[in-house]
Amino acid sequence: MKTVKFYLDCLSAASYIVSSHGEAVVIDPQRDIEIYISFLRENKLKLKYVLETHLHADFVSGHLELARETNSQIVFGEKADAEFDHIAVKDNHILNFGNVEIKIIETPGHTPEGVCYIMKDLRHPNNELSVFTGDTLFAGDVGRPDLMDGTLSKEILAKMLYESLHNKLMVLPDNTKVYPAHGAGSSCGRSLTDVEYTTIGLEKQTNYALQSMSVEEFTKQVTTDQPLPPKYFSLSAQLNRKGLQNIDNILNKLQSFSAEELSQLSQLDDITIIDVRDPELYSKYYIPNSINIGLDGRYAEWLGSITSPDHRIIIIADPGSEREAAIRAARVGFDKVIGYLEGGIAGWINANRDTVNFRRIDPEEVLSYIERDNATILLDVRRPTEFSISHLPHAINIPLSLLESNLDKLDKNKKYVVHCAGGYRSVIASSILKRNGYEDVIDIRGGYDAILEKSIKIPHIH
Repeated sequence: MKTVKFYLDCLSAASYIVSSHGEAVVIDPQRDIEIYISFLRENKLKLKYVLETHLHADFVSGHLELARETNSQIVFGEKADAEFDHIAVKDNHILNFGNVEIKIIETPGHTPEGVCYIMKDLRHPNNELSVFTGDTLFAGDVGRPDLMDGTLSKEILAKMLYESLHNKLMVLPDNTKVYPAHGAGSSCGRSLTDVEYTTIGLEKQTNYALQSMSVEEFTKQVTTDQPLPPKYFSLSAQLNRKGLQNIDNILNKLQSFSAEELSQLSQLDDITIIDVRDPELYSKYYIPNSINIGLDGRYAEWLGSITSPDHRIIIIADPGSEREAAIRAARVGFDKVIGYLEGGIAGWINANRDTVNFRRIDPEEVLSYIERDNATILLDVRRPTEFSISHLPHAINIPLSLLESNLDKLDKNKKYVVHCAGGYRSVIASSILKRNGYEDVIDIRGGYDAILEKSIKIPHIH
């Protein structure tokens, strides 16, 4: 039995291929499936099952397309109620491929339909087991029970999660290898770490959520101070239940728009222009009313957090990056990327179209701005949990994901110095402010972390 991990950094998502004697299974595949097809072909493997641990909320899975391409079967927990052909499994259901036995255990908590897959090499029965835990158990954390959008209360799900962990997973041998669906940075947990795999024994020793405590204390631990989930989560879960079109259908329809065509389209209410260039370059010259979400950051997650899935999206990108931007959007269920600006921002400038900008300042310049103008407002767009730990004196906190819905709390006649932790989110925020008519916007390059690193003291101003 051989396990190979595929890791999608931009979503902190892990998928796996497990193979044995010419047959294989894929666990929790991403939407664009070519990496799996290529691996199977190169290693002369026949895919038997596509195993899903739950209805993912943070990304759209490639289960339907992968099953069609390989003539394999999709497997879900029976409570998923998937609306396509699949094998619905429950506790103690057994599947086989090659010389491997798969035992299914139901592990509700993160979601009601969650399952884990315990795999045993029948030719080497004394070898350690492997368990693919999805979002039930991570390295250093457990899955959040507060993402069901009101369908089930977080308290009920937390109790389910507690029982799943204690009665199903913690009773496995300590040397059982644990392969989770996410690593550090995922919004599906709070304290995840990046490892190739972990073990049941190690998690029992080090994972805060597996320590001895009552179900009430566990519930408090896993539901308190969780970050706001991205808005698209409920959409992705619904799409994973229903199934989606082939991603190639989206990519093949991408159109190249001239500057004139983009100018006309930008006047429509259902068009959003997303500029995926480097934030530093964006701040120097960009198309009016566009929003910057840099492709090198957590682009898809923020696209899904601040953009309406009903809007058509046009991409501004460095030539050659347009397709990647569309793929990453599709990974979170945003299929309405209709095209891109021909030639990128240069195509706009060469057509003698106007660009706008906003200023970015180094941390050393922040103090001079405050001293010159006491009316300057420091706008911190980090998460509330980040802000509560430490923040600049007199800064106001509006998390980026809530900025557009809270613009009525800001004054267009004021000057705003915007910052986040490192400078990525704050440029997104600055572009949203500029798009909504806030003209005096300045961004802090490097954000709050750079201010701390340089030991810059911001005084309390009375």
